[in-house]
Amino acid sequence: MVHTISEGGSMSGKVVHFEIPFDHGDRARKFYGDTFGWQFMQVPEMSYTMVMTGPSDPEKGPTEPGFINGGMFERSGEFAGKGPNIVIDVPSIDEALRKVEAAGGKTAKERTPVGEMGFAGYFTDTEGNLLGLWENA
Repeated sequence: MVHTISEGGSMSGKVVHFEIPFDHGDRARKFYGDTFGWQFMQVPEMSYTMVMTGPSDPEKGPTEPGFINGGMFERSGEFAGKGPNIVIDVPSIDEALRKVEAAGGKTAKERTPVGEMGFAGYFTDTEGNLLGLWENA
C-alpha cells in the first residue's frame, strides 16, 4: 500500500532533523566537517552538538529549501548501539506516541523538554528501528 498526499493537501509528520551518535565527538565532528563541510555548534549543557548541513539562521534553521540540519550525541545509555536517527515533526508528541503504540510500536522515551525550543520523544517502530519525534514549544 502506498500513502500519497492528495492534490493541494498537506502532510504532517515531515522529517525535520537527524541525529548521529558518536563514540568520540572531536573525531566525528572532524570527519563530517572535512568530508561534507558541515558546521557545528556544541551545546555542552545538553551533551549535544548541533549540525548545520547548509546555510542556516541560528533561530530559524535552514535558509534555503532542500536540506535539513541535525545533531550528534554520545552513544550511551538508552541509545547505546543504535545507529543514526531521523526526527519527525508532530503537533503533539503525546498523541503521536499513542498512535505509535496503537500501531504496534513502542515508546522509547516520553515527551522531554529541550531547552525553550520544544520537546523531544523517541519510539521504536514495528521493525525495531529507533526514531525521534519533535514538538515545537
